[in-house]
Amino acid sequence: MAKDPVCGMTVDETKSKLKSEHDGHAFYFCSPACKAQFDRDSHRYGHVH
Repeated sequence: MAKDPVCGMTVDETKSKLKSEHDGHAFYFCSPACKAQFDRDSHRYGHVH
């Protein structure tokens, strides 16, 4: 299980289709809104891995 870096919700990375990459790490999201927020400012959220 992965943690959505924006809201902190637990996400099953094997089922989620919402994924972004930052600094060589994969991040998974619970909703398109969280993914969009991450994509707008990945440096802010990308270090929570």
